[in-house]
Amino acid sequence: MFMTPDRPISALFAANRPLRSLEFYPPKDDVGVEALRQTATALKSIPWDFVSVTYGAGGSTRERTAQVSAIFKNEFGFTVMPHLTCVGHSRDELNALADRIHAGGFRNIMTLRGDPPKGSITFEVAADGLRYANELVTLLKARHPDFCLGVGGYPEKHPEAVSLETDLDALKRKVDAGADFITTQLFFDNAVYHRFVDRCSAHGINVPIVPGIMPVLSTKQILRIATLSGSVLPAPLSRRLEVAGDHADVVEIIGIDWALTQIRDLLGHGAPGYHLYILNRAKSALALAAGLAA
Repeated sequence: MFMTPDRPISALFAANRPLRSLEFYPPKDDVGVEALRQTATALKSIPWDFVSVTYGAGGSTRERTAQVSAIFKNEFGFTVMPHLTCVGHSRDELNALADRIHAGGFRNIMTLRGDPPKGSITFEVAADGLRYANELVTLLKARHPDFCLGVGGYPEKHPEAVSLETDLDALKRKVDAGADFITTQLFFDNAVYHRFVDRCSAHGINVPIVPGIMPVLSTKQILRIATLSGSVLPAPLSRRLEVAGDHADVVEIIGIDWALTQIRDLLGHGAPGYHLYILNRAKSALALAAGLAA
């Protein structure tokens, strides 16, 4: 069955307007899939430029990623960017996955090395597999040159990188291999993003750099995520969250307000759009969209 190919995200950037996008993660079971359908239904009224669907460590959500991506594309008409990682896959398996994604009409992939599987702290290369994301970019572009590929960037440095300079070297290798744009890891201080963009430019990295924004919806959760990603919460935000304490509704108000301020400032200073990490929660995305429409 022929599937109408998605428009490449690179063509959307060429229109020279800010893009808005969302990231979802695949649910664990069919009940979760139905809940995600409800979330997508609630968000469909907003003209998102694209949505992405994450890929569990070691391909642990491979089938769910494919299922959710197909639902978003075929039932909701979203332009979908499924994630793909190197973890646990041989080159032949990655080529087969690339063929499957392409046959489904998808033309955009978020291309990542991937995190170690649960229970492991170090990345291990699969038999006849790939070690770095730039190698995956090269493989995908060779297999299907019409793929538009996004890659990840760390404004505050990848936790495994020995220095910001070596991290930028790795990012440049991904772009030189054929990546079309960069989406950043979450951050809470826009000065961090602006410095990162300047450093990328000085390093010869000249593709769009989309800021990734995660609104604080739970203090405990955001502290854990920030620690894993190497992100720092600014002192004013930390103080507000301390005052809010265990009042979840107040924490959410603070988080949405902070994210709104971030996004307005980023767009005002020429960012090519924003990518929301919403943890499958429609309410926060709707609140942000409504605030930006004001």
